[in-house]
Amino acid sequence: MTALFIFLVLVALLLVGMPVSIALGLTVLFVLFVLTDVPLDAVALKLFTGIESFELMCVPFFVLAGTFLTHGGVAKRMIRLATAMSGHWPGGLALAAAVACAIFAAVSGSSPATVVAIGSIMIPAMVAQGYPKSFSAGVVASGGVLGILIPPSIVMVLYSVATAGMMAEGPAGERVHSASVGDLFMAGVVPGIILGALLALTTVWVARRRNYPKNERQPWSEAFAAFFDCFWGLALIVIVMGGIYGGVFTPTEAAAVSAVYAFIVAVFIYKDLKLTDVPRVLLSAASMSAMLLYIITNAVLFTFLLTHEQIPQAMADWLIAQGFGPITFLIVVNVVLLVAGSVMEPASVTLILAPILFPVAVKLGIDPVHFGIIMVVNMEVGMITPPVGLNLYVASGVSRMGLTSLAVAVMPWLLTMLGFLMVVTYWPGLSLGLPRWLGMM
Repeated sequence: MTALFIFLVLVALLLVGMPVSIALGLTVLFVLFVLTDVPLDAVALKLFTGIESFELMCVPFFVLAGTFLTHGGVAKRMIRLATAMSGHWPGGLALAAAVACAIFAAVSGSSPATVVAIGSIMIPAMVAQGYPKSFSAGVVASGGVLGILIPPSIVMVLYSVATAGMMAEGPAGERVHSASVGDLFMAGVVPGIILGALLALTTVWVARRRNYPKNERQPWSEAFAAFFDCFWGLALIVIVMGGIYGGVFTPTEAAAVSAVYAFIVAVFIYKDLKLTDVPRVLLSAASMSAMLLYIITNAVLFTFLLTHEQIPQAMADWLIAQGFGPITFLIVVNVVLLVAGSVMEPASVTLILAPILFPVAVKLGIDPVHFGIIMVVNMEVGMITPPVGLNLYVASGVSRMGLTSLAVAVMPWLLTMLGFLMVVTYWPGLSLGLPRWLGMM
């Protein structure tokens, strides 16, 4: 009954249009003061200690790095490389946009930033070459989702933080720790590459069926020139992932290094960002970080309330008593996450549902890292699912298309992603293979 009351209050506040962060905070305070005897100073202490997390410092640093890359001319160099590599295929410019989205996602870690950076250049270019605007916007909106799966990923950091320190027990009653950021980053590499390839193949298939134009094959000299032109941007992937796996620095330190590196590349190497523009970039990154951290702050209180009332543990015991096995549970999880992801942003969904679903998954023997990747892929699908898919809104603003038309346009890529979600859900080796091979798990 307590759990039902909590979620009714939360849903009621969301339905009246209240922001997610404020709805979370008010729900927690209302339930704590009405149904529990938790003292106010304990709430304040938990609020402070909950966000006093070293790993949580990843968030503003990765946001800052992505903002520098978005404003620093990295996107147009990656578009040049993608066009030289794949422009001669059917639907060449569209395929180049899909490839550019995958490359930029790998260095920015943000799906909306990928849609803005690539879409603002590629959508007008595709329309000018004869592609329908709906197809052009669909390619970029769907390709942008890779930003939260290919590391570095802010959503993976939030999943790790949201489940850290929870009293989760395995099938035999053993204590199971939450997934680390480093493990999640490595686990996202292979699924991210495969999904990027599947989205590119879907683009080629649609373009071939509709007989869209293709570019002339570029000489190898252009491909090499384009690669060296965007080398400094691509090097960020090697610095972050190589540094984490090589033990040079932690994920949080990698985020700080990436922010400084992105600043140097944008201002002093590419010189597309002037020093006078840096305060504007810093303000933009600070605004985005503040929004995310405010949501996290209230989500910490929400997790504290759930843990205090032992709601996740009670749900796990109830589901197991009903005979729910891993297969049935994951079906339910996918449905819940897809619905939630279509009406809320990934950060909010992760911070609200991860503390609830994580103990149940662990109790059923599902690996924490594998479960984290399942959540991330669900969030990707939700970003292009109406009515409130985040990438649909961003692509709509860039392309000046209506949401309804755009929702229809992304349908081929949405179906591809749903099929991929099933594979990721029931093939743990796809996510866990690389971390295990590297000896991280």
